[in-house]
Amino acid sequence: MSNEENTTNVETPGNTENAAKNKIGEIIAGAMKLKESNPKVFFGAIGGVVLLIIIAAMSGGDKKPALPKAMAKNIVVGQKYVIKSANSYDPSSTVRLVAVPGTIAAYDDSEEDELKSACKHLPQGTPVIAKASQDAYGKKDAQIQVQILEGECKDFEGWVLSIDLQ
Repeated sequence: MSNEENTTNVETPGNTENAAKNKIGEIIAGAMKLKESNPKVFFGAIGGVVLLIIIAAMSGGDKKPALPKAMAKNIVVGQKYVIKSANSYDPSSTVRLVAVPGTIAAYDDSEEDELKSACKHLPQGTPVIAKASQDAYGKKDAQIQVQILEGECKDFEGWVLSIDLQ
């Protein structure tokens, strides 16, 4: 094999620009030829492309409404409230009670006894009474200490976010 056979053609930027311009010119010339020879097909194709663009623009999205933004409420100590998760559509989701305000509840509590564990995950609709409040993250009354009023966890106390009370 000689060196001439092993070399590859290297395209320069000028060659690729000219090739692209030539290809675009061929496409435009073909479209103009189609317009002159068969205008129904030409304008039908344009209408089809426009229709596809309109369909793509108008479709999509799901029908679920956006989650309502949780509004800050004036929580009154001693007032009765109901637990409702502000961040969930699922009515069977639970709200986590923590022992200390502001703690992150992302730890494994599977070794704790069942009664305490069950009382830390309250179903929505559980009636509670506000016992105390605490500012957190630059927001007034962000954490609320609550006492459960009904059920097997009656009189159990813990802290929740104020947006979870309604």
